[in-house]
Amino acid sequence: MSETLQTTDVATSDADLLDQTAVAVRAAGSALRARFGDVVRYRTREELMRALAANDDTALDILRPRLTRLRPDAGWVEDELDGGALPPGEWWVVDPAEGNVNHLHALPEWAVTATLVRENKPVLTAVHLPLTGETYTALTGAGAHLDDRPLHVSRTTDLGLSIVATSQARPDEDEKVVRRVGSSITAMLFDALVVRTSVPATLHLLNVAAGRIDAFWQFAGARADLLPGALLVTESGGRISDAEGRPWTPQSESFLATAPGVHTQAVAALSR
Repeated sequence: MSETLQTTDVATSDADLLDQTAVAVRAAGSALRARFGDVVRYRTREELMRALAANDDTALDILRPRLTRLRPDAGWVEDELDGGALPPGEWWVVDPAEGNVNHLHALPEWAVTATLVRENKPVLTAVHLPLTGETYTALTGAGAHLDDRPLHVSRTTDLGLSIVATSQARPDEDEKVVRRVGSSITAMLFDALVVRTSVPATLHLLNVAAGRIDAFWQFAGARADLLPGALLVTESGGRISDAEGRPWTPQSESFLATAPGVHTQAVAALSR
C-alpha cells in the first residue's frame, strides 16, 4: 500500500480509498505511539477523562482532515461510544484510540480504527496496531488482510476445543447488561476450552478473523467497537449474528462473531 496520501477530484474506488484510509490510521497510530510509555496516573474521574481526551485529540487531529478529504460529503460520528443505526448515506466511524484505557496504563492492547459505513453497512475498514506495526484491512467482497496476507477464520468445529472471548461493553453499563455478561462468561466456562475477558472488542475480533480464537460475543456495545471487526470477520469467512443467532445490525442488543463450525454451539451456550 502506498504511504502517500492522495486526493483527487474524481471518484476514488473503494479499494483505493481503503489504501488511503490505512495510511491515515498508520499516521495517527505513530502519533499515539510517541505518547505511549509510562503509566498515566489519575486520581479522579475528571482527570481520567482529560487523559483519554488528550489521546483521542492527538489521533483525531490527523484522522479527521485526512478522511474528510477522502470523502468530503461523508458524515462523521463524533462519539465512539454511540450505538444504533446511522442516518442514510456515508459515515466515517472512527475510534481514534481503541483501548484508550490500556494505552494510559502502558498495556499493549490498543489500536486506531477507521470504518466507512454506507447505508448502515460497513464497506471498508482499517485497524492499525502501532506497537506491532500491523494493519488489518477489509473491503466488502474483496476479503480481509493482515498487511498483504489474506485472513481466514478457524476451521474448529468443537466449542469444547475453542478459545472464546468477550469484552466489557462500556463503563457505567446498565446492571441488567452487566449481569448478563457475567452469566454468559459462566456458561462459556462450562462449554469452551478457554475464556478470555478483556478490552477492547476490536482486538478480539481481529483474532477471530485471523483464526487465533474461535468466537467472540458482547452485549450492547458501540458501533466503533463492533463494525470494524464485523467486516473483518465476515470477509475472513466467519459468521456474525446476535447472541440468539438472528442477523446482527447496529441496533441489535448483542453481538456474536464465530468460526462457522462453532456458531450453533456458541448460540446454544449463550442462550442458557
